[in-house]
Amino acid sequence: MPIMMGKFLLLATFVGCLFLLSFTGDKKKKVVFFGDSITQMGVDKGGYIDLIKQDIIKKGLADKYDIVGAGIGGNKIYDLYLRMDKDVLEENPDLVVIWVGVNDVWHKADFGTGTDYDKFGKFYDAVVKKIMAKGAKVVVVTPAAIGERNDFSNSQDGDLNMYSNWIRKYAADNQLGLVDLRKSFHEYSVANNPTNDEKGILTTDRVHLNAKGNAFVAEQMWNAIK
Repeated sequence: MPIMMGKFLLLATFVGCLFLLSFTGDKKKKVVFFGDSITQMGVDKGGYIDLIKQDIIKKGLADKYDIVGAGIGGNKIYDLYLRMDKDVLEENPDLVVIWVGVNDVWHKADFGTGTDYDKFGKFYDAVVKKIMAKGAKVVVVTPAAIGERNDFSNSQDGDLNMYSNWIRKYAADNQLGLVDLRKSFHEYSVANNPTNDEKGILTTDRVHLNAKGNAFVAEQMWNAIK
């Protein structure tokens, strides 16, 4: 009788552990958006990160996702590398969305403080590899725009296309998720910018997002992470 009772208690303990694991195993997925001022502004009311959070609540998924913004204005890829330990890795993310490149191109042309093409790739690879070494997945995003003219007459279009092509190839070579905002912004401008304006379509100032731009980016980011 004591032997049977012992077996019963052991079985009950095992079943109890499985029962508890069924509740603790389904933890929230933490998603960190890592980038520059566009991401920094994305957490503001109506920003693309805020819109994603609102959509998650509306869909009844608030217990499934924890969304974190880690953007700082003016950041280039090497700035992300220097602050990633504190601002990203300490968050123990499940997924990191990297959206950078505008300042690497923009500041190089306007201030001489951007990032040369070869250095951009080396720093980018170092950022991704360090995140993946912590067990997180990575989605990469092409820089959307420095000017919204759709005939490639914006002054930085050449460099933006070159850096975006690098990100596309890097994503394919390393089997990473890709949100190709460079491509989708251009397609949107072709369809919705008949007067070829340089701003006011998806941006306020050729770079930062207006209300339509935030909604547009939020939809594409959500499609990549959901």
